[in-house]
Amino acid sequence: MVFQQPNPFPHMSIYDNIAYALKAHGIVKDKSRLREVVGSVLEQVGLWDEVKYRLNSPAGKLSGGQQQRLVIARALALRPEVLLMDEPTSMVDVVNATRIERLIIELSKDITIVLVTHNPQQARRVANYVAFLYNGRLIEWGPTEEVFTSPSHRLTEMYVVGKI
Repeated sequence: MVFQQPNPFPHMSIYDNIAYALKAHGIVKDKSRLREVVGSVLEQVGLWDEVKYRLNSPAGKLSGGQQQRLVIARALALRPEVLLMDEPTSMVDVVNATRIERLIIELSKDITIVLVTHNPQQARRVANYVAFLYNGRLIEWGPTEEVFTSPSHRLTEMYVVGKI
């Protein structure tokens, strides 16, 4: 699960934020394999070049966007079949939001991602299927382009064009 607000373990190093999950679940015990996995997921989320010389620095010192990519890397290290993301770009700058959107598109080729967003443009950019909920009710769901170009419900149409 990746939350709206980045939630790294701030007292732990960048490296240990990822390694901890692998150790705690007994997935990787060998130190060289652990380093390999940490480097691989940091590379996957586009963070490796930014942190490779300071892996022992506290994760809490990273920018918000870097922290969010770190938490995504931590989740990916566990090789999930499904990744839940609750507005993962809402608390980061535009540059990091774009990086995370590109990452979501890339990751969705291999794993199922369930993304919550209040941004219809973002949903249209990154989703294969969308569900529109209004006041706690499922109003409409289907292939993204179909829902956005020919919504079957009036509320969906109003939301898509920005009237609600």
